[in-house]
Amino acid sequence: MEQLWTIVQDLVSRPQVGMWAEATLKVILGIALGRLAGTGAVRLFADKADAHQTMLLRRVTFYVVFILFAVSAIHALGFQLGVLLGAAGILTVAIGFASQTSASNLISGLFLLGEKPFAVGDIIRVGTTTGEVLSIDLLSVKLRTFDNLFVRLPNETMIKSEITNLRRFPIRRLDLQVGVAYKEDMRTVRKVLISVADANPLCLEEPRPLVIFQGFQDSALGFQLSAWVRSDNFLELRTTLPTEMKEAFDAEGVAIPFPHRTLYTGERTPPFPIQLVDPAAEDTAEDTAEETPARASNPAPDASN
Repeated sequence: MEQLWTIVQDLVSRPQVGMWAEATLKVILGIALGRLAGTGAVRLFADKADAHQTMLLRRVTFYVVFILFAVSAIHALGFQLGVLLGAAGILTVAIGFASQTSASNLISGLFLLGEKPFAVGDIIRVGTTTGEVLSIDLLSVKLRTFDNLFVRLPNETMIKSEITNLRRFPIRRLDLQVGVAYKEDMRTVRKVLISVADANPLCLEEPRPLVIFQGFQDSALGFQLSAWVRSDNFLELRTTLPTEMKEAFDAEGVAIPFPHRTLYTGERTPPFPIQLVDPAAEDTAEDTAEETPARASNPAPDASN
C-alpha cells in the first residue's frame, strides 16, 4: 500500500502531469463556457434575429470562446504558438490545393449567408427538390422533403442553381385552368367561378379573385381562376378548390368537354356522315336480313295443287 502511494505521489509531483491536467481542465471549461455563452447570446438577441441568425450566433460564440481556451491550453503545455501558426499556415495551403471543392463550397456559403435568399424554416425548391430548410452551414444546406427525406445540397450547387422560396412572402396566388364547352355562356362561367372562390374561406378577399379568359382552344373555351391564399394554406386550397369548381359546374349544368375531332375526305368535301345506331335495332335488322333469303329459297306451296 505504501509503495502504491509512493508511485501516485511521484506521478503527481511530475510537472508534465500538472501541465496536462491544467490543459484538460481549460478545454473542458472552454466547452462548458462556450455553450453557456452561445445560449446567453441567443437569449440576448432573440427579439432582433431570426432562426438562422440565432443558430449562426450560437455557433460563432461557442467557437470563439472554445478557441480562446484551447489556445490557453496549448500554451499551458509549453508549445510555442508562433511555430504552431507557421505550421498551420503551411498545412492550410496544402489542404487548400487538395480540397478545392470544399473551398468553393465554403466561399459559396459565405455568399449565401450574406445574401440571405432563404432562412431556416422556409420551404424552397432547388431543381426537382422541394423541402424545408433545416440548417444553413458553411459547406452545405440541409433540407427535409415533404416525404420526410433528408437532402444535403452543397453550397456551390445552391449558388449556381435557381432557388424558389415558397415562403418568402405571406400570401401566394393559386392559378387553376379549366375548359368549358363552346355552347356555354361565358358570363355564366365567369360568375360561377367567382362565386366558388368567394365561398371558400381559404381564399382571401383582398386581392380579389380573378377570372381570366385564356382563349379559344381546340375543344373548349379556356378560363383561369386566380385566387390569393396564405402561404400556409396553399396546398389545402389547391386540393379543395378544384372539387368545388366541378360541383358548381355540375349544379349549373356547365359542361366540361373532352377532346374531339371532325374528319374530312378532302379540302372541299363535306365531313364524313356519322350516324348513331341503336344496338338492339341493329341486331333486329340483321335477323330480318337473314330470314329474307331463307324465304326466297323455300317458296310457299301452290294452293291449287
